Parts: sequence; structure tokens; C-alpha cells
Amino acid sequence: MVLEILKWIFIGIQVVLFTYLFLTTIYFLIFSVAGLFPIKEALPKNKKLNRFAVLIPGYKEDSVIIDVARQALEQDYPREQYDIIIIADSFSPSTLAELRKLPIQVMEVVFENSSKAKALKEAVKRLTGNYDIALILDADNIMERDCLGKMNNAMNLGYKAIQVHRTAKNQNTAFAVLDTVSEEINNQIFRKGHWVLGLSSALIGSGMAFDYALFKDYITNMDFILGEEKELEMRMIKDQIKIAYVNDAIVYDEKVQKSNVFMVQRARWLATQFIFARLYFLPGIKELFTKGNIDFLDKVIQQLLPPRIFLLGFLILLTALSWLLNPILYTWAWLALTIICILTLMFSTPGRFYNWTTFKAIFLLPKGFFMMLLSLTRIYQAKKKWDHTVHGVEN
Repeated sequence: MVLEILKWIFIGIQVVLFTYLFLTTIYFLIFSVAGLFPIKEALPKNKKLNRFAVLIPGYKEDSVIIDVARQALEQDYPREQYDIIIIADSFSPSTLAELRKLPIQVMEVVFENSSKAKALKEAVKRLTGNYDIALILDADNIMERDCLGKMNNAMNLGYKAIQVHRTAKNQNTAFAVLDTVSEEINNQIFRKGHWVLGLSSALIGSGMAFDYALFKDYITNMDFILGEEKELEMRMIKDQIKIAYVNDAIVYDEKVQKSNVFMVQRARWLATQFIFARLYFLPGIKELFTKGNIDFLDKVIQQLLPPRIFLLGFLILLTALSWLLNPILYTWAWLALTIICILTLMFSTPGRFYNWTTFKAIFLLPKGFFMMLLSLTRIYQAKKKWDHTVHGVEN
């Protein structure tokens, strides 16, 4: 009798889990397939050359910031139409001295508890120039030479917020390869796929540009330690400001190279996701029924989705567990869902990653899944303290 009850409890849990994971997988599949289609965008009629404030906040980024500043000056865009502003938090005196030799602005900031949002807020408070667009880069980001020109064209189409295509600048370790593929999958699903279907792109945290006055207004009223890009995303879409995706404007970003950094970074991301799921779940439903804001509800749904490595790992585990404990029907259901998930990830992975290097990196997926599980134990700590990712070294 007890075993029979336990059996039905287990089956009930499976039904709930299967429903959630099925809906999650279908969500990913829809946008993954959509991302296979090209983005069709009209050419801007307005030939205005907007003036950019290129904001690069950095915390103890001495190893990369000088090279990043130099390369940011090499855009195929009129030099008088953009300023590079380094927001320097806890840089060494020698780094500051080298930066000040360049034709850029160096803005020193000091906070008791540092965060990217605080740095950006302080920057717009101090800046006095007349700017049209605020572009946010991380301290390790390198733009392709035509990046500002392509962002300018997109903004001239009338968009107030855009996210460009951020991709990896390093694939020097197996973990860096996995991180690279993960970002490209996210680009396909949450940015390109959404934009093709008429929904807003997700923001990443860098390689994002905004109407300057709009950005200043939003960032001034932000107080979060974590997830400044998520707060911007949620607030703008709640206000029905569409976030465009510019796939051919490229920003290169350094990928994590070791498992310990991967775990710290993912804990921060999961903490951010939990915070915004809690804050915006009910407002998302309200916005749908009162204003028909599907875009906003979609962003709320994204906060309820598990990371892809969690999804795949749990599907494989549940398939194996079902095979051991359940009738064959349940096993086939889990196996079919696992196969759909794998196909979805394959659709979302660009063809250039179908090579031997990626194949070898796949063998690290079980370790990545385990590190993601460990990252759950760090969520509380991540909520309380901003923990930046160190760049420029094999960390």
C-alpha cells in the first residue's frame, strides 16, 4: 500500500515536471527555428550621424582596459561623433596614467560596494556633452570597426533601444568553447528568433545602445546591485519601448575559461533571474490583460525558464530514472522530449561550431551541469554582493 502511494506520488511529480519541461522545450524550439530565418530591415531614410557616448565601466580591469580603449578609438565613424568614456573603479595609478595619454575621457569612481549600475549612474550624472546615443560596453569588449555605423543606422530607423550581436573573442579552453556556444544559442533564441517574430530582443549587459535622454532617465532611477540590463529591459518593455536586435553589428566578448569562474558567473545570473521572476510575474499578467503587452509577459516568462544546461541535464536524468522505475510509456515520453531539446540546441548552434573542438568540449557538459547545481548554493551570496568576472587572464 505504501509503495503504491509512493508510486502514484512519483507519477504525479513526473506529470508536473513533464508539463513544465515540455512547455519550456517547445518555447525554445519555436524561437530557435524562427532564428534560422533572416532579419529583414528597411534602410534608414534619415542619414543623421548621431553622437555616441561610449560608456565602458570597469572594476579592477587593469589587464584589458588599455587595449580596449585603444581599439574603441579605431571605428569607421567620424571621430568627432563619439566619445570614449572609461568609468574607472579601483584601477591602478599606472593604468590611469596610460589611459589619460589617449584621446578619451577617464572618469574615476569609488563606491563602498561597487556595481556596474552605480558606475553608469555616476557617469551620466557627471557627463556634460551633448549626446544622442549611449552605448554600453564591458571592459573586455572589442567592437568591429563598422559597429558604430551599423548602430547609427538602426537608431535612425526610429528605435530607442538596440542590442547588437555579442560573440566570443576567445576559445582557448574547453569551458570557453562551451560558453561561446551557449551565448550563440542565446543569441538565436532570445534575440534573433524573438526579433524575427516581432518581439523585443533580450539585453545582454553590453553591446547595447539607447537613446541617450531615455537611458539617462532610466539609469538614474535604478538601485539594483544585480541585473542592471534586466531592469532596463523590464522597465522599457513595460513602457512598450521595443528593443531591436542588430545581428550584423558585432561586439567581441571574453568568455570564461575555468569552471570556478563559470560557477560564480552562473550563480550571479541565476540570482538575477530569481529576483526578476519574483518582482515581475504578477505585473506581467496584469500588463497582458490591461494593455495587451505580450512583449512584457514574454520577458517575464523568460525569467521562469531553466538554463539550457539544466534543461538538458534534467531531461537525461529523468529519462534514465523513468526507465528504471516506470512503465515504458513514460520512458518514451521523456526520451522524445530529450531528443527535441537536443535538436533545438543543434538548430540554435551556428554551423561554424560543428567541428572537432566543439565535439571535445561537449564532454565537459556533465561537469558544467554539476557546476550549475553547485551555483545554486551561491545564489544567496550573489544576491547580496556583486561579484565581477575577472578578464584578461586564464582565470
